Amino acid sequence: MPMRARNQLVVDHLHIVGAATAYVASRLTHVSRDDLASAGAFALVRAAEKFDATLGVPFGAFARGRVNWALKDELRSLDWAPRDVRVRAKQTTKVRQTLAAALGRTPTVAEIAAAMGVDTAVAREGLADAGRLVMSLDAPDAPEIVWTGYLPEELAIASERDEFLRRAVDALPERKRSIITAIYFEDRTVKDLADELGVSHAAVSQQRAEAVRMLRDALDRHYDDAPQLGAAPAARSSASALDAYFERLAAGGQRFTRAIVSHAVGV
Repeated sequence: MPMRARNQLVVDHLHIVGAATAYVASRLTHVSRDDLASAGAFALVRAAEKFDATLGVPFGAFARGRVNWALKDELRSLDWAPRDVRVRAKQTTKVRQTLAAALGRTPTVAEIAAAMGVDTAVAREGLADAGRLVMSLDAPDAPEIVWTGYLPEELAIASERDEFLRRAVDALPERKRSIITAIYFEDRTVKDLADELGVSHAAVSQQRAEAVRMLRDALDRHYDDAPQLGAAPAARSSASALDAYFERLAAGGQRFTRAIVSHAVGV
């Protein structure tokens, strides 16, 4: 590829490096944004040098993958913590998040220590480790911290879809909601739920399948710009049950919108 064309590709796609760097830097502390940007920019240049337009892959998609891997390598080089430190940081963070959800506020170090059954010094060290920790991306318990390749507007759409799906789960009938939450959010098995509820595995599986169909109907209804008149829903529940579900979902969305407005105006 001619040098001029290569340079133009780099200039036209610098936003990929910027978006990736901002995404990672916003989720990790004690990571140099300049180092991330430098690694990403170098990867972008290398991508332009290696790009082959005859393969039919858009340069943007090709470059995103190269930039993503470059940032992963940069983070690997910064990983300083042995496994026991990572485990302690993860446990402390989990306890802090659980207490925050239960108390409706940020818990104190003493409260975290009490919940963990350790003294405050240990809890404080765990919080400090969590604040500066760069997890090994090859570790089985590593969080998803690297940019997925979305541009800012795509991230906004994905975030909105995640929020809608959360509200759609909340609006499910109680039994279906508890099953979906347990299986997909708490990693519990159908066997565990069947034993706990005193029903057969098949009964739990049927409830799960119907809940998934209801969620699919909710997503289709919310995101379909041109819904087909008379289209049959995927769910097998009665029409009245589905109508009640959609009404709860709509009401939940109105409450969510009012909460955002109230927060924005400081009410």
